[in-house]
Amino acid sequence: MPYAIDFGTTNSIIARWNPATQQADLLNVAGLSQGKGANASLIPSLVQVEDASQQKIWAGQTVLDRGWNSSNNQRFFRNFKRGIGVEIPGFLPELDGQIVTFDQVGAWFLTELLQTLQATEGNSLDRLILTVPVDSFETYRRWLSLHCQAWSAEQIQLLDEPTAVALGYDRAEAGVVLVMDFGGGTVDFALVQLPDLSSASKSQGFLLKWGDRLMGKPTEKKTLARVLGKAGLILGGSDIDQWLAADLTQAQGLTPTALTHRLAERLKIQLSQSDHGSEVYFDDRSLESYDFSYSRAQLNTLLGQHQFFERLETALDHVLRQGESQGIEKTQIEAVLVVGGTSQIPAVQDWIHRFFDPTKIFADRPFEAIALGALKLLQGQGVQDILYHGYGVRYWNRRQNCHGWHPIIPGGQAYPMAEPVEITLGASLDNQPNIELIIGELGSTLGATEVYLDGDRLMTRTLTSDKFIVHPLNDRAGARSIAKLDPLGAPGNDRIRVQFWVDSERFLRVTVIDLLLDKILMKNQRVVQLS
Repeated sequence: MPYAIDFGTTNSIIARWNPATQQADLLNVAGLSQGKGANASLIPSLVQVEDASQQKIWAGQTVLDRGWNSSNNQRFFRNFKRGIGVEIPGFLPELDGQIVTFDQVGAWFLTELLQTLQATEGNSLDRLILTVPVDSFETYRRWLSLHCQAWSAEQIQLLDEPTAVALGYDRAEAGVVLVMDFGGGTVDFALVQLPDLSSASKSQGFLLKWGDRLMGKPTEKKTLARVLGKAGLILGGSDIDQWLAADLTQAQGLTPTALTHRLAERLKIQLSQSDHGSEVYFDDRSLESYDFSYSRAQLNTLLGQHQFFERLETALDHVLRQGESQGIEKTQIEAVLVVGGTSQIPAVQDWIHRFFDPTKIFADRPFEAIALGALKLLQGQGVQDILYHGYGVRYWNRRQNCHGWHPIIPGGQAYPMAEPVEITLGASLDNQPNIELIIGELGSTLGATEVYLDGDRLMTRTLTSDKFIVHPLNDRAGARSIAKLDPLGAPGNDRIRVQFWVDSERFLRVTVIDLLLDKILMKNQRVVQLS
């Protein structure tokens, strides 16, 4: 049975393809989903660790029902998706004799979803589609691929979240659509050219796993949807919760806690429905009660203080410029598809209406469009995507007396690449036994953000405009050497040729050729797996 999982920072959702009705169904998973109301299928992305050594956890709605989110509790985790595959400054908690990382918490959460799904559905997971944020680095996708090997699904695919949205709004006509995904942890934009889907033929999409084997080659497919541009920011509803909690507690002279954060989130939701909101905070230490009241006008001012809308506008301008470079003007955008819980905030809706005709804006699928769109890959809809991050090699900058990064594959490059990019390298010392090369994934300078740990909370901060995040892919023992030289190398001549290309799963691969011996030393190997 085919399933799709939208793993979100605040909430997750599971959809299943129903062969009887030929439609996608949203699943209400007992114990995990909210189970009632308009958003009954939403699964809160929360984890309570009962025993880390035994990997025993509770997840989803159960964590809320038992009130574990309302106390200062080292065993409670939220927003952990932000910390997956990222070097986090700060101290991670030690539970039951072991350090608990956000990678582990994320793996426990997804495994709990899949195990509960199999137990309640009674179906085999023969096909699984997972969605990923635009700004996700290869380390995050590698984390997913490693855990895919432990799951029982025969076939696993990855799809960018905003691209899934473009497929999930059931637009059969051809045209250019702009996706705005305002989630709990990220804001993603994508400009997508949709062809006439009524005449689409069958397509496999992007295969990550088939059976027990990870795939490393492009799958045979016909391109149906073409991504023209995209932009992503580590910015979302959880940041607004943090700002609001800090403002409320500072005004009352209190220290932020897990409970004040929860009350701030509830206030934010209230303000999406009315002009004023109010919550009562009881301090169990001082035994005093505090009135947390806030207005929409105050929230709008708070968003302005944190340059929220300026950052959104920068990302929107970036993706529109990408479209213009390919001959697509803003007036040619036929529909604006809006999703994500943060899109429910009236100030965000007002911001969108500043730029686009209201008749072009569609926002009736705020939570389910990603999962439903991911399942469209089963209906013959394929995607031709582009890189958001580029790749580069590290070098020593003598002028600044520090390391720098030389780009080799730029962001915006379509993948899988038809032809590799080549560089040649020589030895720098007499009798040099090998050549080392540090290869990195270059983050966008667009609103570069660092994730860090403040006590027990994951926080974010914006870096200066001249900085960007680099994720080295092979900067570890045994992986830096890409060529063993035999005979030994000597300065003065090119010795090896290195070919880089990006496969259909967005993984960077490398081939190394010894020019002296005319011999292939390494062929088509993923950089993150170099050893």
